Amino acid sequence: MDIRAKDYRLPPGGKVDSAKWPTQVKAFYRSRKQYQKLLAGQVEGLGAQQRLLHATGRHAVLLVLQGMDTAGKDGIIRHVLSGVNPQGLVVHGFKQPSAEELAHDFLWRTACRLPERGRIGVFNRSHYEEVLIVRVHPELLNGQGLPADRLDPKTIWTQRFRSIVEWEDHLHRSGTRLVKIFLHVSKEVQRQRLLERLDDPHKQWKFSVADVVERGYWDAYQLAYEQCLGTTSTEHAPWHIVPADDKANARLITAQILLDALVALNLALPATSARRRRELKRIRKQL
Repeated sequence: MDIRAKDYRLPPGGKVDSAKWPTQVKAFYRSRKQYQKLLAGQVEGLGAQQRLLHATGRHAVLLVLQGMDTAGKDGIIRHVLSGVNPQGLVVHGFKQPSAEELAHDFLWRTACRLPERGRIGVFNRSHYEEVLIVRVHPELLNGQGLPADRLDPKTIWTQRFRSIVEWEDHLHRSGTRLVKIFLHVSKEVQRQRLLERLDDPHKQWKFSVADVVERGYWDAYQLAYEQCLGTTSTEHAPWHIVPADDKANARLITAQILLDALVALNLALPATSARRRRELKRIRKQL
């Protein structure tokens, strides 16, 4: 398996045409059995890297998952991170903001959920909803209590992009590494997956009329994503556009991108000092 993260990485300031980015690529596996074997190897590697992350306590890693409904965000969390010690993992999904969250700036609710050093955090949707769903539905701004002079549609999105980029730069300087994944699913595959939810008794609980309503804004969301991804992909926090029509393939790609990010931190167990060795020697005698 030769998955190269750079093949899916969006260059800083790169323009995005969603129609030109594939929603499906050649599978990295030949059978279901091989897929499971490949994923198992990645899962083991992620578990090992998280243990080093915890032992060093110098960095945090934040995996940001964005995508249209049915893109496979839940499956990524369930399968890719299955080997990480639950104590070293914190997952949060962002839905409709609460009254308390709306009373703060738009980055506040995600800032409160950041992983501490030594842990991997996962955002199932994120602060980017504020330049995606809110942009597609600008009437939501009316409930955010913003000053009237901050609601200019000609400037508000540019200002929010700037706030996001500066905040993510701050996180990077503070030791948090961001791994941002956009799961790129086609409109037809989304339709098929929504129909599966309707037909499968085990998936019907996941179906919402809102999914169908939001599907009607497909083109508007594509435009919002194009500007968002292009504007907020930076050197230290680049976006990765992962083809998501094949869920298994998307999991392998995402797992490798995350694993590469962890390996790039050059994590290692803390060295044992001479003083610590003497202390351990005394403890041994006591035992």
